[in-house]
Amino acid sequence: MESDVLYAECPDCGEVTLHEVLKAKAGKATLEATIRCQECQRVHAETIRQAETLLVPVIVSDGDESIRMSTDLESDDLLVVDDEFFVDDVYVRITALELKGGRRVKKAAATDIAVIWAKRFDRLKIKVSINNVHKTLARSVEAAPEEEFAIGDILNFGKDDVVIHAIKARRRMVRHGAVEARDIVRIYCKIMRKTYS
Repeated sequence: MESDVLYAECPDCGEVTLHEVLKAKAGKATLEATIRCQECQRVHAETIRQAETLLVPVIVSDGDESIRMSTDLESDDLLVVDDEFFVDDVYVRITALELKGGRRVKKAAATDIAVIWAKRFDRLKIKVSINNVHKTLARSVEAAPEEEFAIGDILNFGKDDVVIHAIKARRRMVRHGAVEARDIVRIYCKIMRKTYS
């Protein structure tokens, strides 16, 4: 046992509290322990199931290519679509969880997951629509996930300066304020009219 403390349910407190491990005997998948609650000092015996390490395949989408990788999960982990984590040295965001039967879900226990589908998330390519009077131009901008874009910000595309007038976030349309790149679906801009003196 790496630590001499752990979280467990206390019979007196009726909730999960920090416990000191007084003595412990490790089995294959369990830990037989005598523990003392740090809140009420109650000493009690507890059988704690130890998490098993699972190697789970991860398919990482990086632009036009997909890279097959894998990650270690604990058997008691719960994963949810949009969770972010590192696979080796690549930062990713989960886009889908595929169960052993082939069905895709938004949330699953590690033991039920056959494949994690994810996209590279350390640099994002954000779609930008630029209104130029009678036509709309499609562009994109790269950003780090935590970089913010705000209404009124000016972006430069070649010889054109454009101003952000709306941002489509994952859950709403934003017309005031700022949004982190990780939550942006599309940025809407207008070309700024240049005035010459």
